[in-house]
Amino acid sequence: MKILMIGDVVGSPGRKIFEREVPRLRKERGIDAVVVNAENCAAGSGITAALSKSFFDAGADVVTLGDHTWGQKEFAGQIGSLEKVIRPVNFPQECPGRGWCMVTMPTFRFAVVNAQGRVFMNPVDCPFKALDRALNEIPKDVPVFVDFHAEATSEKITLGYYLDGRVTAFVGTHTHVQTSDAVVLPGGTAYLTDLGMTGPYVSSIGRDLKPVTRRFTTGMPGRFDVAEGPCVLEGAVIDFDPATKKAVSIETVRVRE
Repeated sequence: MKILMIGDVVGSPGRKIFEREVPRLRKERGIDAVVVNAENCAAGSGITAALSKSFFDAGADVVTLGDHTWGQKEFAGQIGSLEKVIRPVNFPQECPGRGWCMVTMPTFRFAVVNAQGRVFMNPVDCPFKALDRALNEIPKDVPVFVDFHAEATSEKITLGYYLDGRVTAFVGTHTHVQTSDAVVLPGGTAYLTDLGMTGPYVSSIGRDLKPVTRRFTTGMPGRFDVAEGPCVLEGAVIDFDPATKKAVSIETVRVRE
C-alpha cells in the first residue's frame, strides 16, 4: 500500500497546486491515501473548517497541523467536529481537538498522529512521552504514520530513532525545506527529516521576500504576506506492508510549476 504525505501548504497558492496535482498523483502513482499538513493554508497562518473540506474534496484523507493551529480565531470552535483534522497530540489536554485519528480504507486501516517539537518552538508537552501514550491507545495491529512538526533536525532524528520499529513512518514538517535523507530505518520505519513545502517557491519559505528581507536587514516588524508566483508541491510516498506494518520504501516527491 502507498500513502502520500505532503508538506506544509502555504496560503491559496499552495491550496491551488494541491487541488490540481493530488488527484493526478493518486492516479499515476497508485496512491491509496493522502496525509497533508495544512497549518499554513489560511493566508499563511492556520486553517478553517471550510478550507479543510477543500482538501478532503481534492483527495486528502487526513489533515495535520502544528504551531499555527489556532491562527484563525474561529477554528478553536470548529476542530472538535472535524474527525480527520488533527492537531499536535502534545498540546495541553484542555485544548480542543484530537492528536491522532484512525482511517479505514476498503482493504486496510491506518492511524495518523500529529506532534510538535519543543526545541526553538513555543512550549508544549514532551513529544516523546505524548507519542508513547498515543501508541498505547492505538490498536497494535494498525500501521501508524507520524507527522512531527518541529524546527530542530536533531530533535526530529532522535525521535525518529526512538520510534523506529513502533511506527510505519515518521516524517517532519515545519521548516518548509525538503531534506534529502529519506530512508527506511533498521526497525522498518520510513523516515524523512522534512517533507518540504507546498506553495510559492520564489519566496522565503512561502512568504513575500520584500518584508522578510526588510525584517532581516532592519529588525523592524512587518506583515509577512504569502508570496505569489510559481508553486511547488513537496512530500513523500511511503510504500508499506499493512500485515507487518513495516515500510518497504520511502521516496520524496516534488512537482514544480
